[in-house]
Amino acid sequence: MATKPNKEFCKIVEKALGDIKAQDVVKIDLFNKSSLCDYMFIVTGTSSRHARAIADTIVKAFKDIGIHNILIEGGDSSTWLVIDIGDVIVHVFQGESREVYKLEEIWKKD
Repeated sequence: MATKPNKEFCKIVEKALGDIKAQDVVKIDLFNKSSLCDYMFIVTGTSSRHARAIADTIVKAFKDIGIHNILIEGGDSSTWLVIDIGDVIVHVFQGESREVYKLEEIWKKD
């Protein structure tokens, strides 16, 4: 049986989210459930500036350990940023956008 990868990446993301005070953090374990990623985080930023700071904090945390190939989708004025760290993906929403898309509902257990 395969072991869950990227637990260390999740710890780095969780620390960065705590440091920057991301709100309503949801971590979804998708290991063996999706080929998209193993873990997904969904968080809320209080403004576009806060959302961008969340993304920048996560990227810096990974650059500090030598990982530089992180992709960010969404611009400075975007209400939804996606940070792709390979098998860990972080969605940073502003409040209204999170309510509209309800991304965590897709992965909710029946």
